[in-house]
Amino acid sequence: MCGIIGYIGERKASEVLIEGLRRLEYRGYDSVGVAVNKKDEIEIRKAAGRIDELNEKLKFTEIEGKSGIAQTRWATHGEPNDANAHPHTDCSGEIALVHNGIIENYLELKEELLEKGHEFKSETDTEVIAHLIEEELKKNRSFEEALRKALLKLKGSFALAIIYSKDKEHLYFVRNESPLVLGVGDGEMFAASDVPAFLAYTNKVVFLDDGEYAILSRDSFTVKDIKTGKEKKKEIKEIEWTLEMAEKQGYPHFMLKEIYEQPQAVRDAIYGNAGNIDQIAREIAAYDKIFIVAMGTSYHAALYGKYLLQRLAGKVPIVEEASEFRYEAGNLIDERTLIIAITQSGETADTLAAIKLAKEKGAKVLSIVNVVGSMATRLSDLVIYTHAGPEIGVAATKTYTTQLTVLAMLAIALGKQLKSGESAYLTKLNKELQRVPDLIEEVLKHESSLKDLAEVLKDKRDFFYIGRGVSVPTAFEGALKLKEISYIHAEGLSAGELKHGPLALIEDGVPVVAIAPSGKLLEKMISNIKEVNARRGLIISLGNSESLRSVSDIFLEMPEVDELLSPIVYVVPLQILAYHLAVLRGNDPDKPRNLAKSVTVE
Repeated sequence: MCGIIGYIGERKASEVLIEGLRRLEYRGYDSVGVAVNKKDEIEIRKAAGRIDELNEKLKFTEIEGKSGIAQTRWATHGEPNDANAHPHTDCSGEIALVHNGIIENYLELKEELLEKGHEFKSETDTEVIAHLIEEELKKNRSFEEALRKALLKLKGSFALAIIYSKDKEHLYFVRNESPLVLGVGDGEMFAASDVPAFLAYTNKVVFLDDGEYAILSRDSFTVKDIKTGKEKKKEIKEIEWTLEMAEKQGYPHFMLKEIYEQPQAVRDAIYGNAGNIDQIAREIAAYDKIFIVAMGTSYHAALYGKYLLQRLAGKVPIVEEASEFRYEAGNLIDERTLIIAITQSGETADTLAAIKLAKEKGAKVLSIVNVVGSMATRLSDLVIYTHAGPEIGVAATKTYTTQLTVLAMLAIALGKQLKSGESAYLTKLNKELQRVPDLIEEVLKHESSLKDLAEVLKDKRDFFYIGRGVSVPTAFEGALKLKEISYIHAEGLSAGELKHGPLALIEDGVPVVAIAPSGKLLEKMISNIKEVNARRGLIISLGNSESLRSVSDIFLEMPEVDELLSPIVYVVPLQILAYHLAVLRGNDPDKPRNLAKSVTVE
């Protein structure tokens, strides 16, 4: 996820752009770049780093010109360095653009362009787009038509802001599965990833839909369909947000905003790894001694990965907390060992220590990371990026569901490598994974009922979360979310463990949250629920079966999904419930006490 902005009008463009980027910095902070259309050329200044430090160094606001584009980057392809910072240009330097999103087929396009003599200066997927437009311009097309023809060749998600040195009266913007909104001013026009970028100048907005592009001049805008080139009528809306509200897109907290970003985050995780997951599966297929190491929420993702690798690929990995791994498993590691390290930030101290030990012993290291260019990515042999974008709230939400998503992709790809007899089911599962973002959107529609439930539960002192099989990690994660932000004692456990001790704590009215998707373990789960019923515990169940409804005090109906993919969907209502309990108890869910986003000390 990145923040992009464009401006055309009578103001000094560079000042408007930098001010807007400051409002968007929560969307990315790896690097910053500005391109302004001057009299004879496009002037570009860009570098890795944060906005304010770079503005002092590069003097962005000294660039003269009345139109331009800019970006604050969250790296997805290529490390966060000066060369990979946006904007990117074509060979001639006449086209400059910034990009938010992921071009799924960029490697294939890049190879074709290299064969035609194009020279690339970065490792990004974005630069391909500038060269594609340049190539289409060679066919004597207008710039608009060259842009449209180039867009038709792209697969993936993208929001684009584009300037062309030979057309100083217009800016071009594109939206396809990445956010982009136009701002309509008096003799000036704006476009940005989020409204706060230009809210100081206008509250009149036009929301672009997927598959649309816009052409902006100082006093007008035109929106057209990418496929047909036909003009579309768009309504100008007036918004009543404050700047603070707008940074959170109207959400009261970043955590809730990030919960709602999960459908797109999961789509980006799928798009961003579609081109490389099979190759990674081939590279690790021969390893039978596998450790998965992680901490906190990432540890719960690791447990999910273990279930999937067992079920789909016949592998038997050992899951270890990274803090214990080097003390307990160090003597078991050698060059025949595969270490899968999971870390959102790529800077978690315990996980880095585990990776370093594994490398010293000659093991192969595959890291699953959100932050491009982080230490974990530099130490590892292989990396899978989750493409969740920056997460401001301390309690992980979209970074967790994207970790689960890429683990599912990896297990499916590995299963195809090793278990061809189940290829039909694996193909079906892969197809169902594409539906998961839509299923999460269905769940999000029930936020109000989860808020009502939080009102009922806000004074409870203890919670238990139970699951079976692949749902056990969801129980752990649901309990962790509650502890982290609401400060209520919560325990996650396998439902089979209830009668081995925890059942002694179940009494009248104690909430027990049962994660029970339909599948081979549902009957076992119902038996465990009946054990709670007998002690008059309050059963809150998540599932879609009538037999589950009949044994529940509160039944949260979930969309139908394959049991193996259910954790990606079922964790979402648990996040929402924890969020509302935290707010009702007067806590700030974005900044829970005693906790930090990235644990960089042991």
